[in-house]
Amino acid sequence: MRPRYKRLVDNIFPQLPQDGLVKSNMEKLVFYSLSSPEKLDRIGEYLFQRASRDISRKRNGFVVIAMEAMDQLLVACHAQTLNLFVESFLRMIQKLLESTEPDLQVLATQSFVKFANIEEDTPSYHRRYDFFVSKFSSMCHSNHSNPEVRITIRTAGIRGLEGVIRKTVADDLVENIWEANHMDKILPSLLYNMQDSKYYKDETGSPEVEDKNDPALLADACIRELVSRASFGHVRSVLRPVLRHFDLHGLWVPNSFAVHTFRIIMCSIQSQYSYAVVESLMSHLDENSDSSPKIRTSITHVLSKIIAISAEESVGPSVLEVINSLLGHVRMSASKVSDTEEAQYREALIGCLGEFTAHLPDYQKVEIMVFIMSKIPQGNSRDDSRLQLMLLKSLLTVGKRYTNIAMNTTFPVSLLDPLLRLCLSGGIDTALMVQGILHVLLDRHSNAEKLSRPTLDVADAGLAFEPCSRSDTIFMRKFGEEIYTCLLEILSLNDVTVECIESIYTTLALIAVELLTAHTITAYLTMVYSIQEIALSQNNSLSFPRRYNLHAVVAALLVLVPEIMQIAPLKEYAGKLIGERRSAGAAHLLPELLVTYPGEVTPPAFQIPVNLLVDQAVLGECLQAAGLDTTVMTRSLTHRHSWVESTGVTMRGSVTDLNSTDVESANSTPGLPRKYPEEELSFEAMKRVLADSTEATKEEEKQKREQLFNAFRNTTFKDIVNNNTVRFQVVIFI
Repeated sequence: MRPRYKRLVDNIFPQLPQDGLVKSNMEKLVFYSLSSPEKLDRIGEYLFQRASRDISRKRNGFVVIAMEAMDQLLVACHAQTLNLFVESFLRMIQKLLESTEPDLQVLATQSFVKFANIEEDTPSYHRRYDFFVSKFSSMCHSNHSNPEVRITIRTAGIRGLEGVIRKTVADDLVENIWEANHMDKILPSLLYNMQDSKYYKDETGSPEVEDKNDPALLADACIRELVSRASFGHVRSVLRPVLRHFDLHGLWVPNSFAVHTFRIIMCSIQSQYSYAVVESLMSHLDENSDSSPKIRTSITHVLSKIIAISAEESVGPSVLEVINSLLGHVRMSASKVSDTEEAQYREALIGCLGEFTAHLPDYQKVEIMVFIMSKIPQGNSRDDSRLQLMLLKSLLTVGKRYTNIAMNTTFPVSLLDPLLRLCLSGGIDTALMVQGILHVLLDRHSNAEKLSRPTLDVADAGLAFEPCSRSDTIFMRKFGEEIYTCLLEILSLNDVTVECIESIYTTLALIAVELLTAHTITAYLTMVYSIQEIALSQNNSLSFPRRYNLHAVVAALLVLVPEIMQIAPLKEYAGKLIGERRSAGAAHLLPELLVTYPGEVTPPAFQIPVNLLVDQAVLGECLQAAGLDTTVMTRSLTHRHSWVESTGVTMRGSVTDLNSTDVESANSTPGLPRKYPEEELSFEAMKRVLADSTEATKEEEKQKREQLFNAFRNTTFKDIVNNNTVRFQVVIFI
């Protein structure tokens, strides 16, 4: 009298559980289910009842047979009524997971994974997976006394979570797996299994042996799949529990596991969303601003390892947002008490900045350098000086990753002017840092190391250079005076050091190698001669060793110029001058630069014999002999821009022109009185001349308007037409 479906279900069970499922009867049950799909839900319910009874009676063999039958029915039937059967199936899974038998829990997990891989024809609106998320997560933390059983249960839990993710993440109608209550269970469970593995103790995170049943590898794969399915709105849902897990379990120091985890995330996430990961880490760094420097340093190192992946996808405001955030942390760190750990944190921030910019296009690197420059304070306080150096170091880090193609692109006014201004207004340390930035940006042929110190052996240095382009020549003619003025001002400072002088020599030498042409050599040699004037000037209080250092720099630059421009007369003159200094025993006027010199070379600098000094007239003759145009006089390097005056630095001497009295005799005779000695040459006189001319012009225009008005009033139309003069005036009037 029992229904047929019950008889078919009963027939699949053998008398002894060890005999296994009766396959012939199972085929009959499957055929009946396909023929009468409306009975499928009743079959599922009856199988659940039998399994529940067997579980309570500890007859696990029959439970396994019932579960196997459920699996076969699930795979074979795809009717619309499958949803009702699934409810019984999931109840069966839950019943097995609630048992204390590890074998039944593993069996239930395996069945759930099979179910997760099945695509259902119709969506389910009421199915929930809360229990499965909680249970599988708890299995991931199993601490069973038997190591093999513990690994088996953890592996089953991870596979179960993977099944839940696959079943729910692609169906918007089922439960939202991205909710915080689910993510807070899933991700810590996966990370817990990864962090205990012996495979992920190194920075690379590459396992030596791949074991498909290793919980760490399974958790790794599960996180990758979860992150790869995350949309932009769900990225932070994944990252929040990850960051919280690292905080609670102290996994930032050491940070090898953190680096590995975030590399997994960055490599798995959709590329257009990678910036969200960087943004979340930056926000987390903000939240840890009061944490120990070690933790902040470790978080920054993690950023450095992954930020390059995000840089390629960052465009527009997002780039400056990252840079601004990093600079903000540099500023905060600079305001704190400086110690070893805090210094390491700042270095990590600057390194992170460099890693981010290294993968950006060059035009964005220039924008970033300008942006960093705008953040540098102009004050002279101790805190401002420290922040200046840190931000300049950040700018230097960006500059090292920049490829200079054209000087006008590399040095926009918004970057060059503030750099020169800061070089003058800051201390020697700031000036040194600015020189380092100039070296990095100017050096296109890797000559900076060869020109790090003044030398007379430039011919053997193996310098690499190529002809200067027209755009670079225009740049130098436009901004050369500003650069030279700035460098001369630094050289005239009383506290200038040997290191600073050597750095300025490198800057000038790189300018010569990269930018020297027939159009710029006159201004360059004018500047070289001006260095000698500073060394000879009695208006400054430079020490004797510093004056000798400047003479040595002049000699080194004078030797360098003809090597680049191939000017034979100038090369001959430079060799002659060097020879005379050596013959006269004036080695202190030649490289290398020393901090102190022997006591016997301490005469006043201005008493150096004339034949040992660079002769301005001879320089002009050498250029003229080489066929270079020396009639165009270079402008004096005076206070051309208001920014020089704003620094509060007064010029100690202007740069005189190269052309000597002999060279310029064709145009003028020195020493003659002014042509109009009675003229008053002053600002007030010029102001009066301009005012008078303006009044005269206004009066003349007034008279012309009155004449034109009278002509129209007193003349007939015919006379106006016949009068060419009046007609021309009419046209002008119209």
